[in-house]
Amino acid sequence: MRHTNIFIKTRKEYPRDELAKNAQVLIKAGFVHKEMAGAYAYLPFGIRVLENIKKIARDEMNSASGQEIIMSSLQKKETWESTDRWNDSNVDIWFKSELKNGTEIGFGWSHEEPITDMMKNFISSYKDLPIYTYQFQTKFRNELRAKSGIMRGREFVMKDLYSYSKNQKDHEVFYNKMIEAYKSFYEKVGLGKDTFVTVASGGVFTKNISHEFQTICDAGEDIVYIDRENNKAYNEEAVKESNIEVSKFEKVKTAEVGNIFSFGSDKCEQMGLMFMDSDGVNKPVTLGSYGIGITRVMGVIVEKYADEKGLVWPKNIAPYHIVIVSLSKDKEDKVYEESENIYKAIKDRYEVLLDDRNMNAGSKMFDADLYGIPLQIIIGDKSLAKGCVEIKNRQNGEVVEVDLKDVEDKLKEILLILF
Repeated sequence: MRHTNIFIKTRKEYPRDELAKNAQVLIKAGFVHKEMAGAYAYLPFGIRVLENIKKIARDEMNSASGQEIIMSSLQKKETWESTDRWNDSNVDIWFKSELKNGTEIGFGWSHEEPITDMMKNFISSYKDLPIYTYQFQTKFRNELRAKSGIMRGREFVMKDLYSYSKNQKDHEVFYNKMIEAYKSFYEKVGLGKDTFVTVASGGVFTKNISHEFQTICDAGEDIVYIDRENNKAYNEEAVKESNIEVSKFEKVKTAEVGNIFSFGSDKCEQMGLMFMDSDGVNKPVTLGSYGIGITRVMGVIVEKYADEKGLVWPKNIAPYHIVIVSLSKDKEDKVYEESENIYKAIKDRYEVLLDDRNMNAGSKMFDADLYGIPLQIIIGDKSLAKGCVEIKNRQNGEVVEVDLKDVEDKLKEILLILF
């Protein structure tokens, strides 16, 4: 990819109407555009990061036998009335509207009910179970506050998976499998060491105990109590409900980046999703729900890794692995020629951005740091005169001079050790 083909522009200053660090840096770097409070457009670099996060989540869900679908964001009132979650007293984050014929509709804040309703067409016998289905879906939540950038939006992208099992025992096997899949996901996106499986109450989802995935983060809105020695964690509400002695735990501020819920058979029974078991008895299906806030994960990563120069991306989700910063003054000079040679040599092995814009060196270097791409290959007259280029590790700021003939080997070496 050549930078001259991309329309984004960076800013010299942070936007004044944003309080959250993640939104400030992402807007300054040209990764997102703010439409209104709680609603953001994702620009070419931003969408590449989101798609990389989604790919990791998709791989984990597929490895657990998940089948990808996509449901409508438009929700029927009648579907949610069957479980009493259309009622604003029970769920106070609905966006609702009307069709031209006067029919009331909602904009999906979750999808347990619609997917369960759909499953009536596919589940009738124990031979049809289990089913694990997931989607990447835009959700709408009428949040009272939207001051945390992309960490708490009124419109956001979620990965939500739903499990349909014959009984509680089979459900628990899959539920525990999901815990491990989620832990693997957070490890791969760079949040593993600071993310804890946290005991929580079910909130507006279910009366049962649930689990949250909470990442230690100063910009988070939650309080979690962690027992590092035994790798246990409880959110503040669960501590109060369970009368746990907190004095034994470390109190930390966190951001919720995922959650999983056990609904048991209650919701399926309410909605009439039944199956004929092998013993000839009609039984309700057991339901589980598993969510990851994809855009929120992106925001938390920015909060944890961005520095005074801009973004710093873990290599697995970075928009590109490498940016070639060509400090050429003319398309006929040696710098431009060598930049093209290196780009063509490595573009089939790595995700590479060639900064071929006609700009001064300082602006290009400023943007390269702001973008947070893990490795920078800096090509200028001085280094080329010595038969070298500079390679900068954006994650630790280290710069090394490398002979032209050794560039590919050095790139491979550094990328292997990057988080």
